[in-house]
Order: sequence, then C-alpha cells, then structure tokens
Amino acid sequence: MTSPLFLIDPTNDESPLSSDELRDGWVVTLPDTVARHALKSMRLAAGDELMLSDGQGLRVQAVVDDVQENTVRITAVGRQPEVMTRIGLIQALAKQGRDEQAIEASCEIGVDEVTPWQAHRSIVQWKGNKQEKALSKWQQVLNRATEQSRRSWCPQLHHSITTQQLVQWCLRANVHGDLIVVLHQDATDTWDSVEQLVLDMAQRSCEDGKARTVHVVVGPEGGIAEEEISALTGAGAHIVALGTHIMRASTAGPVAVALLSRVLGRYDG
Repeated sequence: MTSPLFLIDPTNDESPLSSDELRDGWVVTLPDTVARHALKSMRLAAGDELMLSDGQGLRVQAVVDDVQENTVRITAVGRQPEVMTRIGLIQALAKQGRDEQAIEASCEIGVDEVTPWQAHRSIVQWKGNKQEKALSKWQQVLNRATEQSRRSWCPQLHHSITTQQLVQWCLRANVHGDLIVVLHQDATDTWDSVEQLVLDMAQRSCEDGKARTVHVVVGPEGGIAEEEISALTGAGAHIVALGTHIMRASTAGPVAVALLSRVLGRYDG
C-alpha cells in the first residue's frame, strides 16, 4: 500500500523541509497541522512510513521516529519535474458544491491548474470578501485531493475571472501557443479534433522546450450563454461536444481531464 502523503507549507510551517540540503537520516519535527493529521487522526506509529511534499515537486519519504516529539526520520529525498504540457480547468461557479466536486476529482485525475469562472449563468456569485473566503475553500479542496492522490504537485489555483477576462485569456493563448477548449453540448466539432490539436501542441513543446497548456472550459448549470460562446469562438477558442450525453457541471471537467491525461501519456507508466 502506498504511504500516506502530507502537504507542508515551508513559507508558514517552521520546518527545514524546503531546504535543498535535506539528507537521508535527518530527523525533523513535523509541523503541528501535519502531526495532528498523521499521528493523532491517522494514528501512525513509530516505524510507519509516510511522505511529505511542498506541493511544488518536492517528495520526501520518511518514517515516524518519535510520536511524542512529532519527529520523523528522512529515508529519501527527491524532486519531480513539472510537466511540459499542462492541463488546466476553467470551471464555472456552480451551486450545491458541484464546482468543488469538479476540481476535487480533476485534481485526483491530474489537472495542473484551476481557474474559477464567473459565467453569465452562474447562480453562485463571488463578491467582495466572499471571493477570498471561497478561494481559500477551493485551495483546501485541492490540498486534500493532492494528498489523497499522493501528488507531488498541487494544482495552481488562479483568481476568479469574468467572461470578458476569459475572452482576453483566449486571445493571449493564441499568441503563446496554448489551447482553449470549451465544452458545449451544441458544438459541431468533436473531441477527436481536440486530441490531435493537443498532440501537436505537446510535440511543439518537446521540440522547443517551451511549456504549454490546454485549458478546458466548463460552464455552469444551464450551460454557457450563446453570447459567451460567440465571444469565445471569436477569440479563437475551440468549441467541442464531449460525446452525446449531457453531463453535470461536476462531471464534464473531470472526464475531459481524464481523456487529456490519456492522450498525453500520463497513464502509460
């Protein structure tokens, strides 16, 4: 069974785990939040294995050394490189927590960045101080999903954007060689066309060493408004149908992320 993984925050946790000088055999003290989770809630005992990560590629393997002192002994230190072809999810705000369900599942599947979208038909509204609170909650969801899936990289969470900002994002993507794929039930283009575009983009990244991203846009309940589709199409986004079934806001994103992960070979090893 894979050892449990716990995220640490070197910027806030008083821990040397951000150091590039970590060595096998070091005994370090776990941050209080990690110690409570690992040693109190999960009841890990002396000799039990665990992993620690900063969510930025660092991967530390360790064993519990002293439960009373909250210490672990490091057995291996590594760093996972960031992928060259990234998968992004631009998720419209949705009611009943379906947007959070979408980003949680997408994180476990392998999404690399997440952006909340205040679509025209989004019933949920992030305004004023509510936005920071909501973003904090989304970050917690991503952190838990990162630990659950034993990831070394936690998806990057961006601030929420409006439709106008999304259109500008599309225009910039065309310049930088990224892709914007909008899932829409009435689209005439199929998913097959997207897969070939992603393969071509990945090939260019391999050739020139430049990181690129394919962003999947998922609308809210009721779908994406026609004026939004028109604006996004004009900005160079690819409007496609993901099969013939109509999926919930919580489902479409994870399905697309899974398909993209397969195309990019992330399930090969």
